[in-house]
Amino acid sequence: MGSRTVAPGEAQEDGSAAVRTLARFLPALLIVAGVCYDVLTPRDFTAVPFFTAAPLIAAPLTSLRTTVLTGLASFLAAYAVHARFDFGPNVDTVTEVLTVVTVAALAAGINRIVRLGDQRLASAREIAEAAQRAVLPEPAERIGGFEIAARYEAAQEGAFIGGDLYAVQDTPYGVRLVVGDVRGKGMGAVAAVAVVIGAFREAAEQEATLEAVAGRLERALAREGVRRGGLDAVEGFTTAVLAELPHGDGTVRVVNRGHPPPLLLHADGKVRPVRGSEAALPLGMAELGAWPDRADEHAFPSGATLLLYTDGLSEARDVHGRFYDPERRLTGRVVTAPGPLLARLAAEVRRHTGGGMTDDMALLAVRRP
Repeated sequence: MGSRTVAPGEAQEDGSAAVRTLARFLPALLIVAGVCYDVLTPRDFTAVPFFTAAPLIAAPLTSLRTTVLTGLASFLAAYAVHARFDFGPNVDTVTEVLTVVTVAALAAGINRIVRLGDQRLASAREIAEAAQRAVLPEPAERIGGFEIAARYEAAQEGAFIGGDLYAVQDTPYGVRLVVGDVRGKGMGAVAAVAVVIGAFREAAEQEATLEAVAGRLERALAREGVRRGGLDAVEGFTTAVLAELPHGDGTVRVVNRGHPPPLLLHADGKVRPVRGSEAALPLGMAELGAWPDRADEHAFPSGATLLLYTDGLSEARDVHGRFYDPERRLTGRVVTAPGPLLARLAAEVRRHTGGGMTDDMALLAVRRP
């Protein structure tokens, strides 16, 4: 029988599950170890460290009820050991039992503090999720006759939105798309994302050409940089790629502003980068040079899938520093739906990096049925 190689991400997940399982049983194991220690050692030795450690470990990992029951079990175990040896109510016995009771009460207090912190964190995550849905809403599965899927993967666990962006708009000129990456992190980057997406949605409906849409985004970012001032006024920029899929036409037009080129995945498994005819600076850097944008037109046959992505995909590194190469990895694959494609890509990047992604990743896939 053949054997399967375990990926670093899978090994890490298995290890985390084992640690969590051990943590759940560790308080009970400590109590049992304390009883055995007291029974098997001379009466001058004490197992109080075992009995006090049990509720302290249970406090951040379990519910209040479990923490209280662990403290009660520690108290009963300590008392039972002393009763078995008939130590009597001497100073040492009373001190040890009171120590266990005090630590158990302290553990219950710690548990409440941890739970309140978890509630605040959950509330913050709900707010972040709402912000993500507002700024980066999930596109419909079918727009203008095309199959659509989008995915956002945050590098930091528990985070939901950063400087990567995507948007899809059905317009009189065809289905228009944008994927981009704002320089920087934090709320400043999120604000720039909102500006770019808002400007794109308005321009995509109003402008007759994709080049004009790019020009509107350039001007919107320039206004935002002046408004925010500071470093963003002179160094803020956004790499972006815009695409247009005309209705009833087997072509795609692309304007690339300093962004990784999209990939065209053909129905037979061939993969071709959709590169521009000339290089262009990212959006927000017009002061370094002015030139007219030029949309490049490429064939987009039936059954093909257009994949747009940010550099969180192409610059993801493994433990040896090797980049994830989407063109090589996707060659030979037959894509039947964009959603499963993005899910597989996200899982592969997590495995490739061992779960240690250093940059957010936005993915947008469009398939012509």
